[in-house]
This record gives sequence, C-alpha cells and structure tokens, in this order.
Amino acid sequence: MKSSLFKLFAVCGCAAASIVSTMGAHAQNLTLEGQTGGFITPTAYVVYTAKDQIFSHPAVGYHFVNASNVIGNIHTFSITEGFANRAEVGYTRSVHQLGNSAAFSSLWDFPGMNIFHGKAVAVKDGQFGPWTPGLAAGFVVRTSDKFVSGDLNRAETGTLKSYTNGDVYVAASKMRLKPPVPFLVNLGWKATNGSIYGLGGQATRFGGRLFGGLGIPLPGPFHTAIVPAMGFTQEPPQVKNLSAILFNPNTGTTGAPAHIPTTMDYAVRITQKDNPHFAFDIGAGHVAGTIGRTAVATGLPAPYPPFVLVPVDLKANAVFGMGLSFRY
Repeated sequence: MKSSLFKLFAVCGCAAASIVSTMGAHAQNLTLEGQTGGFITPTAYVVYTAKDQIFSHPAVGYHFVNASNVIGNIHTFSITEGFANRAEVGYTRSVHQLGNSAAFSSLWDFPGMNIFHGKAVAVKDGQFGPWTPGLAAGFVVRTSDKFVSGDLNRAETGTLKSYTNGDVYVAASKMRLKPPVPFLVNLGWKATNGSIYGLGGQATRFGGRLFGGLGIPLPGPFHTAIVPAMGFTQEPPQVKNLSAILFNPNTGTTGAPAHIPTTMDYAVRITQKDNPHFAFDIGAGHVAGTIGRTAVATGLPAPYPPFVLVPVDLKANAVFGMGLSFRY
C-alpha cells in the first residue's frame, strides 16, 4: 500500500512539475493589490514578456473580498505592465462598500483608495543553478486612505484626514520541479506603515513585517492546473488614532493597544496548464476578530454604571474572497 501511495504521488508530482515550469515562465496572476503573486503576497516574478520584446501584454485583475459584517466589501481593479521579464509597474483602484455594523462600520465609510505598485527582479529563479531562488524588490504606495485613522482623526479634531502609506519589500521565491511533491514557496520582508493593506488604517510607525506563501500545483481537467495555496502577512502592531477608542482596564481610561493579528489567506487557484492567460482564485481569509474593547455610555443615573464595555469585533475571522487575472 505504501508503494502504491508513493507511485501515486510520483505520477501526480511529475505531471505537476511540467505545470509549474510552464506557470513559472508565464507568471501573470495578480494579488489583491495588483502585483504578480498569490492572493495577498507578492512573489519574485513579474508579468511575462515575450521573447525579444521589451514590453509585455498588460495583465488585468479583479478581486473581491466579502467582509460586509463590519469592514465592508472590497473590490479591486488592477492593470500591470511588465518589462523584459525583469520589472513591472501597475495601478489598482480599491473600491469599498459600507459594512453592516451600526457601531463600527463608519470607520470604513469611504469610497476607496488608489494603489500604485512596482517591482524589479534582481535574480531570476534558477539563474545561477537549480537551487537559486528568484529575488525581487518592490514597492506599494496607497493614497487617499481615510479608513480608520482618517475617520478617528475627524472625531478627535473635526478634520477628516487622508493618509498616504506604503510598503518597500524584498521577496525570495523558489519552484521545485522534482517529484514526489513539486511546490512553489515564497518568503519576504517588508517595511510598511499601512495596517491590513491600508484597510486597517495608518500604522503608528514604519516597521518591518514578514510575509510568505506556499502553493502545491496539481493537474486538473481540460488542460488546467489546480493550485491549493496559503499566504500570510504580519501586520503592524498598532494603528494611528485607534487607541483613542479602546478602553484600558488598567488605567480606567482609553489608550489601550489594539490586537491586530497576522492576515492569512487559504485559496485555490485554477489556471491554464499551457501558456496560461487566466487565473481564478477562490478561498477564505483571516483578517481580524475582537481587537479590543470600547466604553459606551449607558445614559442611566446612579446607581447604574455610567458606561459599559463593548468588544470591538471586526467579525473578519473568516471572510470570503475571489480573484480573476487575465493576461492579453
């Protein structure tokens, strides 16, 4: 039985290896913010450019994240252009729809933000030998970000503030094309001052965070490849202005730190096996649950308490997401 199981993995691995090699040469799958990569994490690959050409055919992408309970639904529309398989630049418009929480959705009651991104490949995967990972560096700039921090600034000062935040990152990506289990693994580091890709507001400082992902390519029907994958991104520890509404039981006043967990995604990507032009992602993500408590006035006379503590629950522990990328 063990021998049969090993043979099954070997057969699937050999088939998947050919898929990975094709997918690696023609990377056009876009992230939530419009870069080539997984659902949320960029990789050390760029939009594919045909041989002897400088400019690629553009890749376009659409992503949807359902976090309607509190944060609201997010739609992103992206276009990215590659250059000689060494660089890419692009633009993403993030469009936001208001959530359903009367208590907290007002923190996200804004139409969206603009996202500009770029990436350059320093070392291609396998350039100096079979175990050489691909190495790339990139940036993301988000403008007109009024989420959370901007709204809370209005509550404190009377002025709605629009923030600009961004990331500077390096990523290392490696494909293994050998059986029994081919895979694509990605690991990176970024310096960022945006919380939850800007949706969580402005971080209190520019700091380093890790991100990464793993995908296992498998052969699918109708000349497709099916890739179960997961990705993670560490988030900045604090959000600007957010502590002003979080109650600190040690002091009896506001000023408590927030609890912002690591963002995770678990997705399945479906793409073409040969010369892929499209990729479809569907899955679930972990963004945030209860990030702290806030004090709400009761309006009742003594001996009743003047306020009660209410959890600030973003209800985004399990959100649905999907994405579609297409390269012309």
